Amino acid sequence: MTDRIEVRRTIAAAPADVFAVLCDPQGHVAIDSSGMLQAATGEPVTAVGDEFVVHMDREALNDFPDMGRYDVTVRITEYEQDRLIAWTILGQIKPPIGHVYGYRLDPDGDATTVTSFYDWSDIDQKWRDAGIFPVISEPALRATLGVLDRTVRRGYPRG
Repeated sequence: MTDRIEVRRTIAAAPADVFAVLCDPQGHVAIDSSGMLQAATGEPVTAVGDEFVVHMDREALNDFPDMGRYDVTVRITEYEQDRLIAWTILGQIKPPIGHVYGYRLDPDGDATTVTSFYDWSDIDQKWRDAGIFPVISEPALRATLGVLDRTVRRGYPRG
């Protein structure tokens, strides 16, 4: 069994247009297929170490009904303009879980091949023993790429 999921989709847009959505906290909310991301607070990210807050609602997954609404901090761990963005999630859970989400963008003519990845290979042993990974499934990652495609084609961030 692997500790990483990767899915790909070609989007008919330039890498810069796709990357703009992925760097914007509101973009994360706009493309989330799980329904957990309710809102975000913060500025678009521009470098490793940048952070923003996402207001979550775990009831959307109904896997932990007692979690309800909570906030997490997204911390950027990898950043290459128009090519790569990855982040980990910081919250009130101790020790921090240590899973990583991200996107790799590869130019493909007038389009961009977007690889979405979710990696829990370095999670804390406490969370590995809990048997809760992956939290987000491969179909959910694929769905988010579909929403990303639609969002970019609609001219994000246009209302």
